[in-house]
This record gives sequence, structure tokens and C-alpha cells, in this order.
Amino acid sequence: MIVFCTAKVKDNTMPLKLPDLPKIQIKQDTRLPDESPEQQFDAMILIIDGAEETAGIQTRQPAWLGGIEADCFQQHPESSNPAVGSRGGCRIARLRVDKGLNAFQALSLARKTLELLLSDRPRKLAVIDLAADIHQGERMTEAIIAGLYAALYQPPRSGRTTLEALSVESLDLFGPHRAPDISRAEATAEGNQLARWLTQLPGNHLSPGQYRELAESLARQEGWDSHFYDEQELDRLGAGAFLSVTAASPNRDAGILRLSYRPAGGTSAPLALVGKGICFDTGGTNLKNASGMYGMHGDMQGSAVALGTLLALSRLKFPHAVDCWLALAENHIGSRATRPNDVVTALDGTTIEIVNTDAEGRMVLADTLALASRQQPRAILDYATPTGSCVAALGQRMSGAMSNRRDWVEALIRAGERSGERVWPLPWEADYDEDLESSVADVIQCRPPAEADHLYAARFLGRFVAEDIGWVHIDLSAGKREGGLAHVPGDVTGFGVRFGVEWLSFLDNSLIGEK
Repeated sequence: MIVFCTAKVKDNTMPLKLPDLPKIQIKQDTRLPDESPEQQFDAMILIIDGAEETAGIQTRQPAWLGGIEADCFQQHPESSNPAVGSRGGCRIARLRVDKGLNAFQALSLARKTLELLLSDRPRKLAVIDLAADIHQGERMTEAIIAGLYAALYQPPRSGRTTLEALSVESLDLFGPHRAPDISRAEATAEGNQLARWLTQLPGNHLSPGQYRELAESLARQEGWDSHFYDEQELDRLGAGAFLSVTAASPNRDAGILRLSYRPAGGTSAPLALVGKGICFDTGGTNLKNASGMYGMHGDMQGSAVALGTLLALSRLKFPHAVDCWLALAENHIGSRATRPNDVVTALDGTTIEIVNTDAEGRMVLADTLALASRQQPRAILDYATPTGSCVAALGQRMSGAMSNRRDWVEALIRAGERSGERVWPLPWEADYDEDLESSVADVIQCRPPAEADHLYAARFLGRFVAEDIGWVHIDLSAGKREGGLAHVPGDVTGFGVRFGVEWLSFLDNSLIGEK
């Protein structure tokens, strides 16, 4: 991916280049090597059966494996996983795959294994699948590919010094099973990388205007249609919820960007992705303190994940139309800033009493969801940076999911399990709306007490989605986790791209009827 954009940064001009997926030559061979292959590679990963399946490996074990076991792993307990040794100048990792290994466990194990090998900066890497279970071997191989791309990712950086990047020239895959789906692993890796990179850009390098320019450049490259609803158009449409957030912005560059992917031959109504894109959040009149404001350049992660998901779907030539709606804004403090108890009118005519200007995300998403609903999509998936209460409820190992479709609950769990990006459905009950009643407007923006704010945020947002449209809201409590998560080693995880591709693929296969 090569996209150039010139972004104004205070007194200087900084060229921004969207990241390229690391170039790795991946070769596949459904045969096992006849001879010990360590002389051909700098590092190898041997996928073998766990302790409970040792009988399965007996019939498939190549003659040279015994020598490697004796030379490299004699000092490692059978239970150690992964284990690493050296032979003939090649670093070799033994990776035991236990029965019932799920996608999250496979991705986590891939990261741990690669960390042991990549510290030696190998150029040529091999994966040899000796697992008896075809599905376990494929899952582990796919996880290694995803983990390798995640490990090679380079975050945005400016300055006189540069960090030496890891580089792997080639990855050879051996095994008697059918080849894993490399295209899906690469597409979601590229989408994840884009989401992480955008989220890590400093706020003065990614204003709403700069973000729009980058996204539109990407759209031109990918052949997507685009339309930007600027503040003037949003004002004409009556999008008072969105504009209440941008009222104090010194730069009038905020708006809603719609990107449209249209595959050849696709005729059905689109699926829709929606993302919260607050490029910096001061809290507004309800000003954050110093610790709360630090890191708020990342409050646009939901939009970055939505954009990364669209890129992955485009790379996979997804057979149905998808619209991606990015709510791009900043939440500033100033003489024109919205205040608590102000009443504004949303795009669909709903009047909203402001309670806390630091709950700005649900305001920009309200009008964005209402605008997306007007297009009558088959379903909507939205992403937003986390409410503190969702992090308190689930921690940072999985994200919260709320949906207006009760029959989607089990499918959401399964999509999280299959993708390795786990979500957990949270309550969606109408009586929570009683706590959002206002004496001066149709609804209050949020409740003054902070408990269960993730549930109230979802109930508020659900008002702006038409009842006949299935909708899922993802509260990205796993979007940032110290030390990384699953296959991603960095604190910013890009969580949601793999899940989004899995979920929309499920909907594509299961939605009955087309509009």
C-alpha cells in the first residue's frame, strides 16, 4: 500500500505515508522434508501434537525429527511450550498443540514462539506442521503468519534517530495438510496494521482534516467511492448532536466521511461499518485532568478499526457492498463549547439534554448511525473506544458487544472465538431507558452516576438505529492492553479487524433475504 499525503503540522510540513504490509515471500509445500532442513533456514518452528496426542505423531514422525529432539530439546521438560534450541546455526522452536486449542490460544502461542526466535533476527523462517489434527495444524500455521506480520509492524515515528526494523525475507510452510488460508491472514494483518498505525499517530499529525485526506487517498487507491459530510452539510441535515461536539473546534475540518466498497456484480443493500473518530478529546467543558487527557489522541481508534476492516474486506474481494462511516472530530474547550444541560437536536429529530461533554463519542456516533440508517443497510457494526465501565466489567482481554438482536448473542461469541478477538455480549434491556429520561428533552445523553455506563451508552446509541436494521456495538475494552494481546505484541492492539471480517462474513452467509 503506497499513499502519500502532505499534512500541515504547526510550523512545518510532515509527509505521511500509510504503512506497507511487510514483504515476506511465503511458499507452501504439502510434503514434509525428506531430510533435516535446518541448513536451509535461520529459524524453524515445529508444530507437533500435545501430550495427549503423542500416539498420533508416531505414525507421521519423519526420521530426522528424533535427532532434533535429542540435540535441541533434551533438557526441556515435555510440558514446556514453546521450547527453543539450536542446531547447525538454526534456532528451532518446538510448539506443542493440545487438543481443543482455540484461535485466541493459537495466536497467543504464536506470539510467544516468535518472540523467542525473532530476537536473533532471522531472515529465512520455516514452519513444519507435524500435527495429526488437520484443523489444529492449519489454525496454528495461520496464527504464526498473523503473529509474524504483527511482530514486524513498525509504529509511526519521527526524529533524527530511527529504530532498526525486524525483517523476515521468506516463510516456508511444510505439511501434508491442505494449505492454510494465507489470503485471510494477510488481509486482516494489513487491516490490523493500519488500525494500529493510525491510532498511534500524534494528535497534531492526525487532525480530522489530515485523517480525511489520508482516508480519501486510500479510497482512490482502492477504488472506493467517498463522500464527506462537512459541518455545513451536517448543519443543513440537522445533525446537532455531532455539531455540539465540534462547537469549540478552532479548525472547521470535522465531518462524517462515507467510504463505499462496491464489488463487481454486487446488487444487495450494503452492510455498514461505523467508527468513532475523535482525533483528540479534552473532555470539553467537563475538562479532563492531566492523566485523563494523556493518550486521548487515540480516541479515534474505533474509526481506525472500521477503516482497517474495510481494507481487509476489500483485499479479500468480499462479495457484497460495504459502507464505512467515519465520524471525524475533536472535542475542544473554548467560549463556544457545549455545556451541561444544553439541549441539542439530533439528525433524526431526537432532542438530547447534555449531561457530560466528556461523553462526546456517543454524540458524534448518534448522528452517524442515524445517517447510516437512512441508507437502509442490511446490518450495522460500530466500533468505539472503551467506556471505563466496560473495562471494569471485562478487563482488557476481550471487548464488550451489545446488539438489538437477541438471536445474535451466541453467534457473536462464536465469531469472537473463531477470529481470536473475543467479545462478550452484554445486556440489552429496554427498562434501562427509564434511567435516560429527561424533563426537558427526549433523552439525556448519559446518567450522572458512572456505573454501567457502557450499557447506557449502548441504549442511547440504539435509539438512532432503525428498528428493522440489525446492529452491533463494540465497546473496545481490548483495544489497548499493556504488553499486547493474542498475536499483537504492542500495547495498541488494533482489536476488531479480525472480528469484523469474521462477523460480516457470518452475516453475509446467514442473512435471510436482501433489501
